[in-house]
Amino acid sequence: MKFPAPLVRGRFLKREKRFFIHAQLDDGRQVVAHTNNTGRMSGCLAPGAAIWLSPADNPQRKLKWTLELVETVADPASGIPGGVLVGVNTAGANRLTGEALAAGIIPQLSEYREIRAEVPYGSRRSRIDFLLTDHPERPDCWVEVKNVTLVNHGHARFPDAPSERGRKHLRELAEMVGQGQRAALVFCIQREDACTIGPADDIDPEYGMLLRKVTSAGVEVHGARCSVAVSGIRIDTLLPLKM
Repeated sequence: MKFPAPLVRGRFLKREKRFFIHAQLDDGRQVVAHTNNTGRMSGCLAPGAAIWLSPADNPQRKLKWTLELVETVADPASGIPGGVLVGVNTAGANRLTGEALAAGIIPQLSEYREIRAEVPYGSRRSRIDFLLTDHPERPDCWVEVKNVTLVNHGHARFPDAPSERGRKHLRELAEMVGQGQRAALVFCIQREDACTIGPADDIDPEYGMLLRKVTSAGVEVHGARCSVAVSGIRIDTLLPLKM
């Protein structure tokens, strides 16, 4: 996934109402940028941290900037190293996973001839991120993607804030398995310092319990780690699940 336009560097000042961040660009301008990441972004958004923004391609858009990357500030007590680039744009996780599925980077989800995005499914009529169909030997596979930015001591964890929506998605994936189809959860880790992936039990214990329950019932879980640069991001490594 290449960024369509060069990113602009600045410094993080503060966050406002979840969806807005205040920043000072390297040329001295102070701007307000949009972030679609509703999580806490713990270990990422430290005051003064280097960040990179993408310029809006729509001249009518109210906010002219979007938060794309953050460089971590070291916090040894929390196991957070400094200088790690993190992709915090949650929309990027779907694009990255879509590219990885098309390229066969996740072998367990390869050989499907058709990949469809945003397909309605389940009793709650949600939309799945990807539906994989037309495999020569295996049933259709419903794939949900979660963006992961929290890493402590090399262990990536999700979620970074209590997530009722995340728990709902786990129940919906289990529902598809109960109907005889495949269901998979892909944790897209947009940073390079993770070695394993698992639930953040201290943040959302119910999510952790439910994740263990649905995996025992047949929901597959895949950790996909990215290489991250100012020019672009790509999934290149699969990580083991550590419960």
